[in-house]
Amino acid sequence: MEITKKLEERSRNERIIDLLNEVGMLRHTPRTGYQFLGTGKENVAEHSYRTAVIGYVLATLAGADKARVTFLCLFHDLHEARTGDFNYVNHIYNSTRARTALEHATAGTGLEDDILPLWDEMAQADSLEARLAHDADQLDLLLNLKAESDKGNAFADDWIHSALQRLKSPEAQELAAVLLHINHNEWWYVGTEASWWASRHGE
Repeated sequence: MEITKKLEERSRNERIIDLLNEVGMLRHTPRTGYQFLGTGKENVAEHSYRTAVIGYVLATLAGADKARVTFLCLFHDLHEARTGDFNYVNHIYNSTRARTALEHATAGTGLEDDILPLWDEMAQADSLEARLAHDADQLDLLLNLKAESDKGNAFADDWIHSALQRLKSPEAQELAAVLLHINHNEWWYVGTEASWWASRHGE
């Protein structure tokens, strides 16, 4: 598809607004694996946000470049505003031109030289930062799967087993071992006395 002519008619700021509107589409782009899992739901924007936070945490634990890992996570699924999310079953039958979608999304914004190399680094997965970003992606999935397991979806346990095997860094593996033994809702109760939940006065 030729998009050059239309891009040439738009200013850089118009293209930046185009990109920001496109990023907003991630709020309306569902993560499709939950259709197969049978419970839970999430959109790509929600996934990308927590993945970026997890990436920052992993980079801190590993002594890696925190900003780079966070940026890798932040943009890792941006192309899905155009392609949609392909889950593991979809990938058996379909392929997507993810980098081309990202090229079209960023063209004319002046941000291409920042964002496209991040995509390439993620795709190659050779750097420590890219491996940590991939692990952050899987840890976000694991956190969601653990929540579904806690709520009674036994099928989530099969997915957990597969996702654990994808983790590469010791930092991610150690966090995964902990998250499997903590109820996903436990944070809600940490730091408060049991009486608080009855009276809201701690007495």
